[in-house]
Amino acid sequence: MPNASSISLNDQGFHNSAEQHWNLGTAALVEAAVSRGEGHLAKDGPLVVETGAHTGRSANDKFIVRDDETENSVWWGKTNKSMTSEQFTALKVDFLAALKEKDTLFVQDLFGGSQPEHRVNVRVINEKAWHNLFIRTMLVRPEAEELAGFAPEYTIIDLPSFKADPERHGCRSETVIAVNLTEKLILIGGTAYAGEMKKSVFGLLNYLLPLDSVMPMHCSSNIGPEGDTAIFFGLSGTGKTTLSADASRTLIGDDEHGWSDTAVFNFEGGCYAKMIRLSEEAEPEIYATTRRFGTVLENVVMDPDTRELDFDDNSKAENTRGAYPIDFIPNTSEKNMGPVPKNIIMLTADAFGVLPPISRLTPEQAMYHFLSGYTAKVAGTEIGVTEPEATFSTCFGAPFMPRHPSVYGNLLKERIAKGGVRCWLVNTGWTGGKYGEGSRMPIKATRALLNAALDGSLNDGEFRIDENFGFEVPVTVPGVDSAILDPRSTWSDAAAYDETAQKLVKLFIDNFEQFAEHVDANVREAAPTAA
Repeated sequence: MPNASSISLNDQGFHNSAEQHWNLGTAALVEAAVSRGEGHLAKDGPLVVETGAHTGRSANDKFIVRDDETENSVWWGKTNKSMTSEQFTALKVDFLAALKEKDTLFVQDLFGGSQPEHRVNVRVINEKAWHNLFIRTMLVRPEAEELAGFAPEYTIIDLPSFKADPERHGCRSETVIAVNLTEKLILIGGTAYAGEMKKSVFGLLNYLLPLDSVMPMHCSSNIGPEGDTAIFFGLSGTGKTTLSADASRTLIGDDEHGWSDTAVFNFEGGCYAKMIRLSEEAEPEIYATTRRFGTVLENVVMDPDTRELDFDDNSKAENTRGAYPIDFIPNTSEKNMGPVPKNIIMLTADAFGVLPPISRLTPEQAMYHFLSGYTAKVAGTEIGVTEPEATFSTCFGAPFMPRHPSVYGNLLKERIAKGGVRCWLVNTGWTGGKYGEGSRMPIKATRALLNAALDGSLNDGEFRIDENFGFEVPVTVPGVDSAILDPRSTWSDAAAYDETAQKLVKLFIDNFEQFAEHVDANVREAAPTAA
């Protein structure tokens, strides 16, 4: 088998007589996907596929095996749900039986992490060619000479056709994502949403890297002309991908990174952008990727005759996605790495329309808002979410953080202090009223405010103290309508704003109670003020 590692699937105990395709390149995988009826080529070259019923992550169907390795290291609860070793063993037996029946398999040997000292070797086994192309696009691809002796440390088996048995396997439905950190094996079944693979690797790195004092982050990052790295924390839909794809700055990555003593490094080798209502005018760099061979478009509507794409059509999914190699974006970091950061941006889509478009945070406020992780879930990102709703997602990525949030919060606090990093909270959500009444923050205003923060000019302006949250808010910024900087003035009913702001303050205070005993007094004092 060409491009196969010296360590076979049989060596791993995954016995199979199927035709195995190892480490195929983009063209071969696209050809296989089309010939197998898994997708179609659009007019300008991208592969268009459908994920079926699952058009987003199945957050409630993910489980971690609870054993001696994880009993005291995983933060068990609503986010990190447990599965017993016995249940996983039963699932594995059935999974390998299903694997054995496949007549064709696609295998990729890849790296999770771009900094050699902090990366993990991941083998991914797929029944679908387009899934294999997706994960090859999203993770870091080894050089040819690295493949022959590739030794997998962790393995993902992804079988969308597999149907789990809740009674036998200890899961919730026919869909299952089961993570066994002791056996170093992740099983994904009953869903064709490819993002489950990428997020499984992210969760794995979030578990491993803190042991080496490396800060894993759900963020995008880029580098300015002066070599100044910026980190953009935020959940899906808050603007991580859009705002980091700035032609004037060098892109490190759009979603998952580590912060070591020497670098900010991308966990991935590709980008995974939301495509719904994508426009060439607002997001030219991302739009251009939809006209490239090698891009994979999920659930994007395509005219079957002309092969033209319609990004405004959400009839298949609100969470339409595009996966493409990071070098499809102009001006990207050659090694997917940059210097340690000068600025941290925390992105939130405030559905209440209360938060200013940009605020300057003290280190204590930064840790408070990092642990809070306030935003709005965007329609389609998770099954069952049909419109934006206010939520708190710890560390701006709770579903992917296996350890206690204080582990990540303290790492962030230490690194901010060590590097004298400037911290900002940016609201890409609503202005002029809450969701349903106001409007989405203009992206041009957000970009102008970010540019002023990143080039340092914003620090020289006048600031006021926000009466509810206590952080500093600029009074005027060149090129930005001053009215938008004061959210209260954008509401037609100031009293309604005050009432809504206090409602949000209370939500923050109530949510933070779970962290109070794990943080210093100065972080607790960074809380917003209740009237």
